[in-house]
Amino acid sequence: MLPQIPLERFEVFAEGLDHPEGLAFDRDGDLWAGGEQGQIYRISRKGEVRTVTTLGGFNLGLTFSAQQELFVCNFKLGALLQLSRSGKVKRTWERAGRYRLRNPNFAVFDSEGNLYFSDSGDFKKADGFLFVLRPNGKIEQLLASLAFPNGLSLSADERTLYVVQSTRDDVLAVPITQPGTCGRPRIFAAGLHNVPDGAALDADGNLYVTCYASHNVYRVSPAGKVVLLAADREGTMLAGPTNAAFGGTGFNELYFANLSRWHICRVRVEVKGQPLASQH
Repeated sequence: MLPQIPLERFEVFAEGLDHPEGLAFDRDGDLWAGGEQGQIYRISRKGEVRTVTTLGGFNLGLTFSAQQELFVCNFKLGALLQLSRSGKVKRTWERAGRYRLRNPNFAVFDSEGNLYFSDSGDFKKADGFLFVLRPNGKIEQLLASLAFPNGLSLSADERTLYVVQSTRDDVLAVPITQPGTCGRPRIFAAGLHNVPDGAALDADGNLYVTCYASHNVYRVSPAGKVVLLAADREGTMLAGPTNAAFGGTGFNELYFANLSRWHICRVRVEVKGQPLASQH
């Protein structure tokens, strides 16, 4: 399968980050990213990097609320953290009932203020969870026994939550029956080689999935058809790509965090991204 976008069309957007994993654009168009030692970076539209704070641990997924507060999944701290834009920790969640969070990985808001987030569990065991953090601050379990659930993406109509399963090379489609409540999941896309990690949707409902171990990026149509969007055999531009996010002036650029390197890269695509709940 030949990639649809040649690697030559990619460019480095920002450099000097400590193995970035999570990405999130704020409403002003600045890109925020996390680092391996718990750094929170704010990156201007020109690619200028500033360290806002350092939390310790290892930051994975970053997500903005409608109030533009940053929610951070930190797996070494085993916590979901709520930060102000100045980097102050406002609240921390380490438990979901009796369950002690082990590997909080990625989170996404709906328009009602419910925050869905994955707890991946152990890499070789199907013991991961999908949780929801309600606007009242309470966490509830939605799904269990998932195979290292990782990146999440919520459809525009908020009726489907896409959940990446890293150790099964697939993506689940989870029906959202009402805000913060889900039905039985089904396999939406399979054969995503190798170790799929992050996911982002465009305005046409196509899902873009990054693969950490193969340096591949796939595009999955709303019908579940998989095509190879981009690939990097050497792992130098796309280098262990984890999270992806749409941004740029025309909102038609895909930005990628590269866990195996120190940069964020980007490429222009044909379709605009789907705005997140925090970007409306």
